[in-house]
Amino acid sequence: MTAIAILLWAANLLCDTAGQLAFKSASLRVARFEGFAWWLNLLRSPYLWLGVGAFVVEPLMWLRFLSLVPLSQAVMLGSANIVGVMIGGHLLFGERISRQRLTAIGLICLGVILVGWAA
Repeated sequence: MTAIAILLWAANLLCDTAGQLAFKSASLRVARFEGFAWWLNLLRSPYLWLGVGAFVVEPLMWLRFLSLVPLSQAVMLGSANIVGVMIGGHLLFGERISRQRLTAIGLICLGVILVGWAA
């Protein structure tokens, strides 16, 4: 895989993870509201708009990445986003990572390494 493909993959991973974590943060900050007030406060959240921005940029990175890497390889490498979101959820929101999830993270990372290495 070329250096530009690796950079695009990393940018995609960063955008996807940041978007998911920003949306989670936005939703937690408005959890105490109900009905219309919930939506109104959500729309006022900078975290919502950070997430939207990340998800606007992310498909652009992904499309360029797809132009450089075979689809079967790209989709497998894209599964690393799961790991980024899981680790981010643990670090930012104190979400528990069970032994099974830790095993899954290890297997996903191993799979991503093998798919990337096979290129």
